[in-house]
Amino acid sequence: MLARLQRARPFSVSKTDVNPLRYLLFNQLCTKIESTQVPESPELPSWAKADPASACEDDDFVIPSLANWIETRSLDDPGKVVQQFLYEATELDVDKMSKILKNRYSSPEEAAQALDGCGLSVSEYTVEQLLKRFSHEWVPAFGVFEWAKAQAGYQHSPELYNLMVDILGKAKQFHLMWELIEEMNNLGGYISSLTMAKAMRRLARARKYTEAIDVLRGIERYSLRKNVTALNYLMEALVKENSVEHAYEAFMEFKKSIPVNDQSFNILINGWCKARQLDTARKSMEAMENHGFQPDTFSYTCFINAYCHDKDFRKVYALLDEMKEKGCTPSVVTYTIVMHALGKAKQINEALEIYERMKESGCVPDTSFYNSLIFILGKAGRLKDARELFDDMPKQGVTPNVLTYTTMISCACDHLLEEEALKLLKKMEEESCKPDIETYAPLLKMCCKKKRMKVLYFLLNHMFNNNVSIDVGTYSLLITGLCKSGKIEHACSFFEEMVSKGMVPRDSPYNRLVKELEARNMVEAKENIEKLKLNAKEITS
Repeated sequence: MLARLQRARPFSVSKTDVNPLRYLLFNQLCTKIESTQVPESPELPSWAKADPASACEDDDFVIPSLANWIETRSLDDPGKVVQQFLYEATELDVDKMSKILKNRYSSPEEAAQALDGCGLSVSEYTVEQLLKRFSHEWVPAFGVFEWAKAQAGYQHSPELYNLMVDILGKAKQFHLMWELIEEMNNLGGYISSLTMAKAMRRLARARKYTEAIDVLRGIERYSLRKNVTALNYLMEALVKENSVEHAYEAFMEFKKSIPVNDQSFNILINGWCKARQLDTARKSMEAMENHGFQPDTFSYTCFINAYCHDKDFRKVYALLDEMKEKGCTPSVVTYTIVMHALGKAKQINEALEIYERMKESGCVPDTSFYNSLIFILGKAGRLKDARELFDDMPKQGVTPNVLTYTTMISCACDHLLEEEALKLLKKMEEESCKPDIETYAPLLKMCCKKKRMKVLYFLLNHMFNNNVSIDVGTYSLLITGLCKSGKIEHACSFFEEMVSKGMVPRDSPYNRLVKELEARNMVEAKENIEKLKLNAKEITS
């Protein structure tokens, strides 16, 4: 029906009469940009329209309209920032402790000793903020955790213990993780199903699948019930880490003593679909029915997601029709998956028409749907449409979330629209929408590409103050990006910083850095990087 309307009156809809989503459906080609160099908005100054290759490459360059925002949070001495880029603008207790913890310590005990005599009071809020700031650095995190525990009149809450369990598990410090869990057990009433779920998740993430299953096997010794909720937690963790086989093993072992539910079968269906073992997924659906459970929207959406991944849209549409015949209404998640896949396959018109199909089924677009549509439009070069859709969301009663902003920022960064990207980050701050590590990634990548070093370190400072801990993936992005732009000294400093935090460098950025050092005949620096990589592997092996 929509296609017929488009042929009959392609320009008959007034933009002022309808919302941008409807407008897009009737004007699908009007704002497409063929070139990657998209036109800037008229209000941008001439310097912002310059070709990136000829743009100012001064390390200290800051966009004039954002200078005050950046300068008031920038570093006193940018020259020293290569060795220590985390800076605190305020002198709160959290910031004072952060300064102490930023020094490199060989053990948590050493970090705890450094906090002794600091004269600062401890509170649950302070510890929580510090654990979040250092969530990818287990040594200072565990150090402050142990130090706070020893302070008179203070006791950690179960929530903080769970946070620390997760940090240790993430760092693969499993012996310490289990010691902490035993400590929680001795305190009485501190261990919950969430504690065990975190342990399962981190063990599965480390590919210790059998150990993850062992958590459920021994869960009763912690006064927790071995029930279907715990089983589903375990299976979800295993499926998420691409081991549906172990999830099935757990299912078969525990279904004898635990009554399974429809979610248990759906987790298996999802896992087999992710592994592209669709025949086995169908068998799981049949087993689901044999146990008295009817396949639901989630069950079918798993298959749709698999077909979308393979770009087999004929089967996608056939399955949507099958759902309709069986009275199983697709959800907004189902439609979003289909639309996103069509957009990635560059079938933009078909992607937009999914909205019409969704509307006919009575489904209302949510934030995720808008996020996906904004992503599609941005990738298609239709930034004007993406901006208008973003601005229209609140008018339609849909609140932008962190992913919405991240998608908009990523679109701007893809086209090197520096001012627009940073203004979006500033708007997040004004709207109290907290950025996450994915928000910063495209901004950091853009700064590396444009050699905006002052802005780069401002962003790292901004991350720290928002309790977003830099991880090995972000370090890899920085090292690779700085190598590409010729900032080798900075890349080396980030490599050293990463290793000093106990992280193991990935092969790709390491090889890129070594290659660049060889090309510049920086023999001593190259040898240092090679030693750091070797030491990092030895420590974690």
